[in-house]
Amino acid sequence: MGTGAGLGGAGLLSGCGVGTGAAASAPASAPAGAPAATPAPRTGPWTWEEVRAQFAVNPRLVHMTSFFLCSHPRPVRDAIERHRRAFDDNPVTYLEENVGRFEKALRRAAADYFEADPDDFAITDSTSMGLGIVYGGLKLREGQEILTSTHDHIVTHMALQHRVDRTGAQLRKVALYREPQRASADEIVGNLERSIRPNTRAVAVTWVHSGTGVKLPIRRMADALARINARRDEADRALLFVDGVHGFGVEAETASSLGCDFFIAGTHKWILGPRGTGLVWARRQAWPVTSPTIPSMDGFWRDGGRASMPPSAWMTPGGFQPFEHRWAVEQAFRFHLDIGKQRVAARIHELNRACKRALAAIPRVRVKTPMSDELSAGIVCFDVEGMEPREAVARLGAAGVVASVVPPFYTPLHVRLAPSLLTLESDVDRAIAAVRSLV
Repeated sequence: MGTGAGLGGAGLLSGCGVGTGAAASAPASAPAGAPAATPAPRTGPWTWEEVRAQFAVNPRLVHMTSFFLCSHPRPVRDAIERHRRAFDDNPVTYLEENVGRFEKALRRAAADYFEADPDDFAITDSTSMGLGIVYGGLKLREGQEILTSTHDHIVTHMALQHRVDRTGAQLRKVALYREPQRASADEIVGNLERSIRPNTRAVAVTWVHSGTGVKLPIRRMADALARINARRDEADRALLFVDGVHGFGVEAETASSLGCDFFIAGTHKWILGPRGTGLVWARRQAWPVTSPTIPSMDGFWRDGGRASMPPSAWMTPGGFQPFEHRWAVEQAFRFHLDIGKQRVAARIHELNRACKRALAAIPRVRVKTPMSDELSAGIVCFDVEGMEPREAVARLGAAGVVASVVPPFYTPLHVRLAPSLLTLESDVDRAIAAVRSLV
């Protein structure tokens, strides 16, 4: 990826001019309590420069860690500010008069994005909370077990361990692949199938592993479990639970196309939603396998009150929330839909393919994430031979590239770059040049 041509020379943004941000939401000066403004009609699809212009990130830096905690795009920032000003003006009245409207709008936007029913979502504040409330209330009969993988995030392992400590259930961890860069869908699905036992009730996995960048073939795993479950009674089915946070907002999958029973994700990473927001989706028939641990307040705003609450509502933790953030998640989903889910997925994969290929061409750099789109999403993990990952990240930071190290509960550690919607080809070029300078 030489100087001059760069990625832009490959035609990724052919015909796209410099963005003006004309489709951004209404300014924060909208009257307090006013509904979210409708963006001005567009005359064509978003250009990637226009998308980048929606973010108030430091333009002197290359931002490759949006998967960790995102910068809010302008429509989300504006929505937060509208709600914040209204709450500051008259908090009680604004809440009482608008809670039902905005709670429904949030669920409707999530349903439009995930192609699901609004009443199949529980609203949370993070992936961790979602995992905690789902696994914390998981109903297991004596002798039934939970199966997870050695690649899963520590929060999954902790949530499951808390459950087995309280119930005496069994927890088993298995490896789904040996070497991440050489992983295959056949290897992953085969290892899963061989690991299922007659007493396996819950299979808890992560869609995209933050320690390796490997994306699991969830649909194929769900199909494998369906074949096993065809020979089982309903109460013995092996249910598939997915921590989907690092695929949600990258892939164009839907609730039905994934095929899992539960899907848990934060919305302040790839979805680009406000900090401190998340959700849980589940098949309507699957919700009864878990039970609430935190009282719900949904009955105060739902038509029909508590008597009309679907299972997901009972699983939505209650109490007073940072509503200005929670209700602005709607605009994050609408932002993705306005750009186009397929375009978003194609864009992020395109940038990540280019990033991986360029890294692989650098001597002494070893890419650990699979090259194929089938088994990778938006996180690229790699090593620089002879250099500790933390040192590499520090030196990249000094060069203006914001990278990250795999969390310390994973071994081995790797360096991570994550091209996202706010990444331009020139950003990838700068990141690659900075990595090249390390060797």
